[in-house]
Amino acid sequence: MKTQNPFKNFAAFIGKDTIAENESKKLIVVVRILILSIICYFIMNIFLCNLALEIGGALMYIIFVIFFVGIFALSYYCRSFTVICIFTIGMIIWIYLTIHYMGWNIGVQHFLMVLLVLSFFSVYKQHLAKIIFAILLCAFRLFLFFMYSSGSSNLHLSPTAENGLQILNTITIFWCISVIVFVFSNDTRELESKLVDYNNKLLLQANTDTLTGLYNRRKAMVYMENFIKNDLGESGFSLCICDIDFFKKVNDNYGHDVGDEVLVKIAEIFRQEKKSGTFAARWGGEEFLLVFPSCNGDDAYIQLERIRRSIKKLEFNANDTTFGVTMTYGLTEYDYHNGLTATLKEADEKLYIGKENGRDRIVF
Repeated sequence: MKTQNPFKNFAAFIGKDTIAENESKKLIVVVRILILSIICYFIMNIFLCNLALEIGGALMYIIFVIFFVGIFALSYYCRSFTVICIFTIGMIIWIYLTIHYMGWNIGVQHFLMVLLVLSFFSVYKQHLAKIIFAILLCAFRLFLFFMYSSGSSNLHLSPTAENGLQILNTITIFWCISVIVFVFSNDTRELESKLVDYNNKLLLQANTDTLTGLYNRRKAMVYMENFIKNDLGESGFSLCICDIDFFKKVNDNYGHDVGDEVLVKIAEIFRQEKKSGTFAARWGGEEFLLVFPSCNGDDAYIQLERIRRSIKKLEFNANDTTFGVTMTYGLTEYDYHNGLTATLKEADEKLYIGKENGRDRIVF
């Protein structure tokens, strides 16, 4: 028989979801941890009061233990906001009674910071409500300061007892704030990470041709414009507009699925050229754009010739027929005097010269 792990069972009990479907599970878990932390803190205070023979103080803390146990139980049956409100009211009442009974010097007023941090992390979008609540907490603290900071308490504690309570309060406050900040800041980091990944995916989709996986025309223009802007005429680049010969016949004779396969296979060859720094994009339809950065026309021509031969070697099967395709290429060097538009137009004109003169060739 498998032994149940009590720690896992306890964690599962604390991590039980809220009754409301549209509420954050993490929020109610944080609140439950805070309630249990405060209950443990109260129990330690009961022990200290008994050691000091302060029956009244011990009784007060026993009452608050029962009260906060009730709040903890409510967290499984009420909405998170309701639980937080009751928790906040209970804490404010306890802070006031404790300062009134034990004095200002033990530092329980600093528990107001726990409530402030909790309110800012637990309430979404209600900016005005957060500000108002912060002002009210500040006003309450100032009220306590003027009422009790210079007065005497009902319970006269020794300096040693006050220091002990200060240490206990400080540890508990830091623990509570750390729990809140850790959980919600970690949640925020996860959301930010997911948002960055999502934005990167959107950006990739916006810049990528869905079928071939190459960059699209928009990204190609941005790439060339940025290169021109950053290059400042130092190295330049060559560009080529190329087109699949008789691609319409491929679609008419074998179907668009086969045509898509042709585009994908050609794109794979272009993608392999990325290793040498070549930028490849689907320019539109069966047209592609190749950019050879920091490369003159002669060097680009050598690379294009290798690409041309690789594409000519491709074989496709359809309708029990094997066929191949060729491409025609219009190659030119970027002209800093005429600009990008004129250079693209020149490459396009050279492409059509190649089409008119037999296809399957590079015109430079």
